[in-house]
Parts: sequence; structure tokens; C-alpha cells
Amino acid sequence: MNSEFIGKQKSQPALEKYSAFLGLIISCVFINFIGSFITNSLDLPVYMDLIGTMIAAMLGGSIPGILVGLISPLITTVTSDPMAISYTMLNVLIAVVTVWFYDNDWLRNLKGIAMKIIVDAFIGGVLGGVITWVMYGFQSEARSSALVEMLYGLGISAFAAELLAGFIVDLLDKLISVAIAISMVIILPDNFKKVFKIQGWRQAPLTGEILKELKKKRSRQVSLRLKLVALIALAAAVIGVSAISISYYIYFNSSIEHEKQYAAGTAELVAEMVDGDKVSEFLEKGEEAGQYSEIEKNLASIKNSSKYIKYVYVYKIMDDGCHVVFDIDTDGQAGATPGSVIGFDDSFAKYIPTLLDGGRIDQIISDDSYGWLLTTYEPIMDSNGKVVAYAGIDISMNQLRAESRGFLIRVISTFSGIFILILAVGLYFAQYQIILPLNTMAYSASMISDNKEVALRETAEMFQKISIETGDETENLYKAFSDMTEDNLEYFAAIKKKNETISKMQQSLILVLADMVESRDRNTGDHVKKTAEYTKVIMEEMLREGIYKDELTDKFVSDVIRSAPLHDLGKISIPDMVLNKPDKLSDEEYDMMKTHTTAGAQIIDKVIATVPESDSGYLNEARNLALYHHEKWDGKGYPNGISGEDIPLSARIMAVADVFDALVSTRSYKKAFPFEKAINIIRESSGTHFDPNVAKAFLNVEDEVRHIANNDKRNTA
Repeated sequence: MNSEFIGKQKSQPALEKYSAFLGLIISCVFINFIGSFITNSLDLPVYMDLIGTMIAAMLGGSIPGILVGLISPLITTVTSDPMAISYTMLNVLIAVVTVWFYDNDWLRNLKGIAMKIIVDAFIGGVLGGVITWVMYGFQSEARSSALVEMLYGLGISAFAAELLAGFIVDLLDKLISVAIAISMVIILPDNFKKVFKIQGWRQAPLTGEILKELKKKRSRQVSLRLKLVALIALAAAVIGVSAISISYYIYFNSSIEHEKQYAAGTAELVAEMVDGDKVSEFLEKGEEAGQYSEIEKNLASIKNSSKYIKYVYVYKIMDDGCHVVFDIDTDGQAGATPGSVIGFDDSFAKYIPTLLDGGRIDQIISDDSYGWLLTTYEPIMDSNGKVVAYAGIDISMNQLRAESRGFLIRVISTFSGIFILILAVGLYFAQYQIILPLNTMAYSASMISDNKEVALRETAEMFQKISIETGDETENLYKAFSDMTEDNLEYFAAIKKKNETISKMQQSLILVLADMVESRDRNTGDHVKKTAEYTKVIMEEMLREGIYKDELTDKFVSDVIRSAPLHDLGKISIPDMVLNKPDKLSDEEYDMMKTHTTAGAQIIDKVIATVPESDSGYLNEARNLALYHHEKWDGKGYPNGISGEDIPLSARIMAVADVFDALVSTRSYKKAFPFEKAINIIRESSGTHFDPNVAKAFLNVEDEVRHIANNDKRNTA
């Protein structure tokens, strides 16, 4: 047996691969913008904004093509057209189609090129038209508007006319774009084009003939490739659908909340414009009453100030219905005349008694004879303080729904593009990390079975030449296969299980111990959680400023955040009568309270003794926090009276977080300090109580600190 199935390709150096990868993406994104700029400048009836995407797909494959298809509309969205992101998915689909046609040699003949143009035009014109229709309805682009009108005039429905016109215009666009992209790729030297074919071999490369033979192999049931695709797709889909649903829910509800606030403010403004003492006169005389026309004009201005406002009116609520004082015209429809009576809608039935009594009602979302509306009523009072009428504002929920639908389309389109990218990246790594190594071993094994006389020595040499170096279980399998042993696999599996168990035990320990402290101290409440948040923002700012950058490693930051909830662990040893005393502590009681630092350190020492030294990193920081967080920069703290940088950095950070949270929190023995006063205390104590560098970082993130403090249910200042 020989090893002729191994190719002579050499692996590209990492720098060369990444430089080529990045250069291809940047160049092709630039080509997209050049094409778009030319067509816009010359007002041509085409787009030419996907030439770079096609070139990247043909030269580099799926990942570069998809990335260019993603990046181009994202940049356009930020720089010029906010809606460009809605069509991200289409760009990515065209990249995928280009890769498929190119890899299968369909772009080497006119028939294949023609099919590519038609498929691209369907994606861009028809699918793009559907997206446009969903977001805007019948609103064709300038490039296709004349053709749409002509087709519509021939009796074709508006929807079909727009899709057909989009397809026809896109045919011309894709004909030009495909021709330019293919021509640019053809004229490039072969050696130059090879630079962009990035291959991630983790073994000796295989010859082209063997690769084709491996592709022909069929699994007995479902191939590993298909399983991996299904797994990645399922995971990405579950995450994506969840994220999209949550995003849409938050967006829609926040939009409603915004409109509620806007409607409430507008209703208050309308109520202020109407003199309650003249409501009766307005009802009786209408436009002949003094100031009526002026007020009506102002109300009309308010109505026209926002596309969301559907109706603006003033009603006097009586037993027989709503007596119209003002009713502003809407969308060409004249409002009701003063003094006319409008019956109550069913959706208002339960509010009628309150309105008749002159009370306030909550904002109402209804869908009745006037449409889907958000209604706000604001009482109008006379000089005696009696409610004589209500100012009403109706916000159209249909407009909100349309904008929310557009938001949903943008999110779905962007996610779909990212989803396809995830699949492409997953398949790329699976191909070189799993599928090819496994198929190579299977192919090698089949060669052995076909040559019974081959010596074991030659077999071992052949496996050595395969040289699989994936650095994971695939490589372990390769080694086990060549050495005829499975000891290493069992060993690594045992180590992995042990590490997972230890990690779970450690995390559970933090939560249990923190909960124990919170359950005893009625003063602290969310103190341990808040201080952890403050330490996080302090360390992030210190990293940005380059303060103690050598100490603030990723591990240190993680350890401090994880162990922060344990800084007051020692309070569990303090008697309730001292811990929750509502008055000032006596000297004896204060001395007892100070022992919570050493008690916490002793407890954590016992925990550290039960775990391996290599896994006790965050517990060491927990001990530092518990023991030293009341030490002061000037050495006047406790329990040891150490100063300056002799105090562990984690404890110096916690000192600021701990004191600030205590200041802005209500305790049984004091009220919460105002935020500004607490900030000033931190500033004034810099260099005495606190490490000035840490205090400076804390003060520089005042806005983030305020946000955390304002979310604290204990802060009543």
C-alpha cells in the first residue's frame, strides 16, 4: 500500500491567510459601493451593488461572500439608507447561490450563467419586492415605478405588477453585475486567485481525485455533515427565534409606552387650551362663541403635528352620550359639529360612571368602530375646580403596527443573513476539523482491508503520513487508531467530567453563601448584588483608562465579580441584635460588628482547604474581599490597619463599591443619602479612605453608577 492519496499542497501561513481574507472582503465591499455610486450618480435603472459580493463568493467561497453580503448593507444602513438592512438576507442568498454555481462549474457556460442571472433576479426582484410590500405596501422604487404603472394599467394586480416589474429590472441589473463579476475573476491570474482559496487543513492535504471520491461516499442513514448542519441550524434557529420574538415584544411595547406618554402630554396640552368656564357657551354657540375658532385652529395644529394622532376632540360626558365641544377634521372627514351627541362605544362602557362623576380613567386601547386606537382622556375643569369636559387624544395603533412590522422584517432579514453565516462557518470548521479527518481515516482503513498482506509497520507509517492535528477528540481518535489504544480518550473524558463537577460545586457555593448572608441581614437587601455591579463598572473603567492594567487580567476581573457577593459573608457570625440594631451601635457592639471581616475570611479559608489549589483562584479573591474591604488607603481601617497598595486591589475596589452602596441605601438606622451627596463623599474621601485611582475610575462612570443605583429598590433618596 502507498500514500498517493496525499496531495502536495502546502499550508498557507496564518498571516498570509488572514491578510488575503481581510483584503478580499474590504476590496469587494468597496466594489459594491463603487457600483452603487455609479448607478446613483448617473441615475441608471440598475443597482450594481452586488458585484463585489459575487466576486468574493467566487474567489473566496461561502464565508467571504456572505460577509461581504452582510457588511455592505450594514454600512449603507449606517451611512445613508436606514432601510438597507432589510435586504441583508437577499445579499447573503445571492452570495450562497454564486458559490454553488461557481463550485459546480455552472459559470463556465452560457446556460449556467443564464440560470444564475434568473435565480439572482428572482431573489432580488421578487423576494425583495415581497419584503418591500410587507413593509410599505404598494410603494415601488423609482427604477421600476414606470413599469409598475404600465403593468398595473394592463389589469395586473398591484402586488403582481410590483413583483414582475422588480424581476424585470433585476434581470437587467443581474445581467450586468454577473457579466462584470465573471469577467473580473477570469482576467485574474490563477496564482493570484489561489491566494484567496483559504483552506483549513488540519492534516496532510488530500488530492483532488480523493476529495471527489470521498464526496461520493454515502452513509448508511444520515451523514455526519447533515447532522452537524441540522444541529447548528436548530441551535441558531432556537436562539434566533427567541431573540427576534423578545426584540419585537420589547420594541412594540416600548413604542406603545412612548405613545402613551406622548398622548398623555398632548391631552394635557389640549385641556390647557380650553377654558372650562366657556364649555357651555362653546356647546351652545359653537364657532360663534368667542375664542372658539382660535382654539379650534390650535387643536388642528396639534392634530397635524404627528402622523400618529388620529383624532383630537373635546367632549362633555353626559348620560345620553358624548356632547361634542370640539372635534377636529381627520383625513378629509369633517368632525362632528358642536353640541352634537355621539354614543358611547362598548369599549368605554365600564368607564362611563367614572367619566360622569368627573373622575380620571386609565388610557384605553380599543378596536371598535373608529379603528384600533390608544385613547387618552384629560379632565377640563372650570374655575371652581369642577370637571366640565374631557380633552381626548386618539393615537392610531395601525401606524405603530406598520412600523413594528418593518422593524420585524429588518431583524429577521439581518438574523437570516447571520444564520447563514453561522452555518457556513460551522460547516467550514466541521469540514476540516471533523469530516475530512474521519473520512481520511475511513478511506485509509478501507485500503488496509483491501490489501491483506500489508505489514503492520507500513500501516503505521501510512497513518503517520496522514498527520491529523485537529487538537481535539478527532486527533485523539486518530492517535488511538494508529496506536491501537483508547486510554487517552477515557482519561480526557474523566478529566472533563471532574472539571465540570468542580465548577458547578464552586458556583453553587457562592450562591448559597450569599443567600445565607442576605437572609440574616435585613439592612443589606440587594447589597451584595449591587456591590458586585459597582465593582464590575469600576474595573471596566480602570481597564479603559489603563489603571493597574497589569493586575486587571481577565481572570482577576472574573474572580472579583464572581466572589463579590461573599464580601459580607462574615456577618453570618454577628448576633441579630447587633446586626439589625435600629440605633447607633455602642463601642462594644461596633467592635463585635468589625469581626465580620475576619470571620468571613475564616469561613472562606475552610472552603479553600476543601478544593484543589488550581481551582481556588476566585475563592482567594473572595477571602481578600471579606477580610480587607474595610481597610483604608491611609491605614485607618480595620481589621489590620494596612494602607496603600498593601491592601489587595480587589478589596480597594470593593471598598468604594461597599461604601457608596451603603450611602445611597436606606438602612434601619438611617435614611438614604441623595446620589450627589454620596458621590461627593466618595470624591472627598479619595486618597484617605479610598485608593485615588479606584475612586477616580468610579467617579468617571457616574452615569453607569446612577443607573445601577436608580434600579435599587432600597434607594429612596
